[in-house]
Amino acid sequence: MTRNKFTPVLFALALAAATACRSTPAAREPGIDVAGMDTTVAPGDDFNAYANGGWLKATEIPADKSSIGPWAVLFDKTTEQTQTLIKDLAGPNEPKDGDGRKIGDFYAAYMDSTGIEAKGLTPIKAQLDSIAAIADATALARAIGGTLRADVDPLNATNFWTEHLFGVFVTQGLDDPTHNMPYLLQGGLGMPDRDYYVAKSPAMAQLRSDYQAHVLKLFTLAGFSDPNGRAARVFDLESKIAAAHATRTESGDVKAPRTWKRAEFAAKAPGLDWPVLFAAAGLSAAPAFVVWHPAAVTALAKLVRSEPLDAWKDWLAFHRINEAAGLLPKAFVDQRFAFYGKALSGTPAQRPRWQIGVNVTSTALGDAVGKAYVAKYFPPETKAKVQAMVADLVKAFGVRIDALTWMTPATREKAKAKLATLKVGVGYPETWRDYASLQVAKDDALGNAQRADLFEYHWQLAKLGKPVDKGEWWMTPQTVNALNEPLQNALNFPAAILQPPFFDAQASSAYNYGAMGAVIGHEISHSFDDQGSQFDAEGRIANWWTKDDLAHFKAAGEALAAQFDAYRPFPDLAVNGHQTLSENIADVAGLAAAYDAWKSSLGGRPEKTYKQFTGAQEFFISNGQIWRTKQREAAMRAQITTDGHAPDQYRAASVRNLDAWYDAFPVKAGQKLYLEPGQRVKVW
Repeated sequence: MTRNKFTPVLFALALAAATACRSTPAAREPGIDVAGMDTTVAPGDDFNAYANGGWLKATEIPADKSSIGPWAVLFDKTTEQTQTLIKDLAGPNEPKDGDGRKIGDFYAAYMDSTGIEAKGLTPIKAQLDSIAAIADATALARAIGGTLRADVDPLNATNFWTEHLFGVFVTQGLDDPTHNMPYLLQGGLGMPDRDYYVAKSPAMAQLRSDYQAHVLKLFTLAGFSDPNGRAARVFDLESKIAAAHATRTESGDVKAPRTWKRAEFAAKAPGLDWPVLFAAAGLSAAPAFVVWHPAAVTALAKLVRSEPLDAWKDWLAFHRINEAAGLLPKAFVDQRFAFYGKALSGTPAQRPRWQIGVNVTSTALGDAVGKAYVAKYFPPETKAKVQAMVADLVKAFGVRIDALTWMTPATREKAKAKLATLKVGVGYPETWRDYASLQVAKDDALGNAQRADLFEYHWQLAKLGKPVDKGEWWMTPQTVNALNEPLQNALNFPAAILQPPFFDAQASSAYNYGAMGAVIGHEISHSFDDQGSQFDAEGRIANWWTKDDLAHFKAAGEALAAQFDAYRPFPDLAVNGHQTLSENIADVAGLAAAYDAWKSSLGGRPEKTYKQFTGAQEFFISNGQIWRTKQREAAMRAQITTDGHAPDQYRAASVRNLDAWYDAFPVKAGQKLYLEPGQRVKVW
């Protein structure tokens, strides 16, 4: 949860095969999957194996996936639902300029592999010619600025890499929640994180070799002269870019960003013609920027001046090809997958083209597809039930705040005020985007993707100078995910996740609160995690804690970080407890709130049993089963290196911090997950 809240279309095209983790959903009965458990395992030794051992033994990761689990299964189901919608919307009776026709034409263009093959490199020739014509620093700044696009929210990103030198994100200011501001983020890498360039492990060394071969191959396929020399220059430049980057953990420090006035960039980050770059990026009217990675931006500007112009031109050319590879002839598609799918994620085979086509269409015309998706697949009664569950969770979280014996009244008052201003969106946004200005052609797959990418960027830029919309959604209804936006103090629960196995109207309340209730609690808790707790009720960076309360809160966080530091899935690689701290706090606090909300929802009635399990046992098993996952080694290594989420088997073990879990199961001292009462982390 709380993954990237906006992924540009070309980014999605480039990584669609690499990040795939889908599976065809099987028929299921309401409630927990008893057959998928392994009750020979003691819950106190390995709760993930107890809840999911049977499933883990019986399940194979499909050849075109890097992992498999309930999130992936539901993603596949939603993809199939969306494909049906697209086919229905593409009918001959759709208005020529209507959203339905645009959706159908976008998908048809992507699926026209014969037409794409026939065009060869023609769709990007003008862009490559323009790069080749760059003759000086001014033209280089113009080219860099012209490629900037809307990027991920730094507080919600799984990583911070982007193939553009900088990412742009538009939302309310850190210090001024009433005005939208542009945020500038570090970028410029073709691999997921700086560690891929600097880490000394054999696994990373092999990936560097594979990446260099990938760069060389794309230059060769594109018919460039001296492909070896160009590939070497690109990798050398990216290695210097990576060395300038903040680490993943450093990127999570919300106090590191700085607000720079536009006129200050020349002095604070010399080496780039910033006025030219901002003009090309459509940012000339922005009076100030939140620079999320100030040291990196300064270092990147210095590299623009110090590194040879030809190296930058090769870098620009490579990334234009690399981004577009999914919409170029098959040789480019296959090479892109060879690195990002096989080498980087360990996925043996590519996904069916129609699945990728559905997903990129759904990304490009998100609200248009989402509006149709909601009408067909999201009944009003589901929304009402989930809204009631949200209300229960918010109330339970408030009760937990009131019960914190260590928190002083002054801090408690601020925490309750923040909870009271939380804005929760369920299913879909209150307003839909208008795609009238987006041009879609049935025979121009790459052009459609690039125009959609630019449309999104312009939509984001149009928010500058306008009042902040606290109800803005950052996910489409057909997204299988959930999100907390700390600056807005807002949550999104898209329609697609509000179906089995996360929410099932036919299942018991114990099941639903253990699954979807914990997801809701997780997102609420993000407003109070190590990052979210630094924002006040208005989304402003502010210290609303007393000194002693803050020290207690940080000590609890350190204890949880140490708990996750001890998880080591590979001899040479452990989970980073500080990198994953925000998500771990949200897991523990959210699950505790969900349990309280479930108990409260019973209204004093006795717990219902499910087969041989008590209601409390069903609650915790339900939660454990939403984390059932099988993942390829390469994909898990990539996750540990770049992601703010710990691998799912360790998230399932968060139960060890809840007293109620010990009461529900015969967990005994000496078992592997057992914690003495004083060692159980209680953040909220």
